[in-house]
Amino acid sequence: MAKMLAARLHALGEPMSVDTIDVPVPRPTDVLVRVKACGIVPNMANVINNWPTWFPHQPLPALPAVFGLDAAGVVEAVGEAVLNTKPGDRVYVNPLRSCGSCQACRAGQRSLCRYFTLNGYFSTSRDGQRIFDLYPYGGFAQYMTAPQYSLVNIPDNMTFEQAGKLGYIGTSYGALKHAAAGPGQVALVDGVTGTLGVAATLLALASGVSRVLGTGRNETLLKRVKDLDPDRVEVFRLGDGSTGEWAKSLTGGEGADFVISALGARAPVETMLDSMQGVRRGGKVVNVGGVADRLPVDVKWLMDEQVQLIGSNWFTTAQGQELADMVRTGALDLSYLECKPFPLAKVNEAISGLENRDGGFSNYVVIP
Repeated sequence: MAKMLAARLHALGEPMSVDTIDVPVPRPTDVLVRVKACGIVPNMANVINNWPTWFPHQPLPALPAVFGLDAAGVVEAVGEAVLNTKPGDRVYVNPLRSCGSCQACRAGQRSLCRYFTLNGYFSTSRDGQRIFDLYPYGGFAQYMTAPQYSLVNIPDNMTFEQAGKLGYIGTSYGALKHAAAGPGQVALVDGVTGTLGVAATLLALASGVSRVLGTGRNETLLKRVKDLDPDRVEVFRLGDGSTGEWAKSLTGGEGADFVISALGARAPVETMLDSMQGVRRGGKVVNVGGVADRLPVDVKWLMDEQVQLIGSNWFTTAQGQELADMVRTGALDLSYLECKPFPLAKVNEAISGLENRDGGFSNYVVIP
C-alpha cells in the first residue's frame, strides 16, 4: 500500500500527531483527492478540546481521527462509477455528508438529513459515526477520499488556499440565500468583523444590496470592513448603544430587510436580541453564528411583526459551485484574504494561534 502523512487526534485535549498511514482507495462513486490546502476554522480548537462537554449529543469521529474541514486540491484518482470528474481536476471538497437515500437527500437537501455530518469536524446526528466510518479522512492529510457529489470545481484564478475558506464563505452565502438578499435591500450583519461577517458583507454587496449595516467590537476591524465599500457600508461598535435603534435610525424607522446573525458561540444572548429589533416588519433574521445561552424569543412579537427567525448551518455543493463561478467571472474578489500557511507538522500551532487572527480577513491554512 502507498503511504501518506496525516495529522491525527489520538485523545481529546491533546495535540495531534503526524502519523504515516495508508493512502485510502476510493470506492466506485468516490474520488481520491491530493490535498493542497485545508482551511482551519476558528472553532477547531473548541471542537477537539471542549466539544463533548458542550454538545454531548453531537458526536466526533472515533479516535484516532483525521480532522480538517475545508480541503482543496487535485483529483488523483476516481472510482469506476464516477462520470463527470477526472484526474487533474482542481476541486474544493464540501465536507457535508448525508445518507443519500432519505427523502431530504433525494430532494437535494442534504443538510436536512438526520445523518448530517461535517467530514473532518463533527456530526449533528447521534448516528453520525456511521458517516465517519464511511469517510474517515479529513483535510489534515496528504490524501482524502470524498463522494463525487461533494466536489466543487474551482477556477484557475482561485488559489487552493482561498478555496480552503469556502466553508465559511459558503455558510454566509447559504444564509443570504435564506434571507433572499437582493438589489435595493438593507442588510444588518451582526458580528460583521468575523469570518462569517466579512464574507456576508462582500456577498451581500455582490448581490446588489443597497447598504450593509455591520456591528462589531474591534474598531480597527470595523474600519477595515467599512473600507470594503465606504459608500454602502456603515459600521457600529457594540457597546455604544442599541443595535436595533441604530439600524432603525438609518432606515427612516423601518429597519433592515434582513439580519444575518454571525456572532460567536460565546456572545451574550442580549446582543442577538437587540439586533433582531433592527429588522423591519416582514423581515428575516438568519442565524449562522450562535450565542452563549438559549434565546428567549417573544413569539408574539414575531407574530405581530411577521418576522421570520431562520437557522442556517451550511451550504449546498451547488451553492459552492456558484461561489466558484463568481470568483471565475470576477463578481467575487477573494484578495481580501490574508493567507497564513502552516506545514502539516505545525498543525497544532496553527490551530492554537487562531486567537490572534485578524478577524474575518485572515486565512489560516494547513499545507499537507
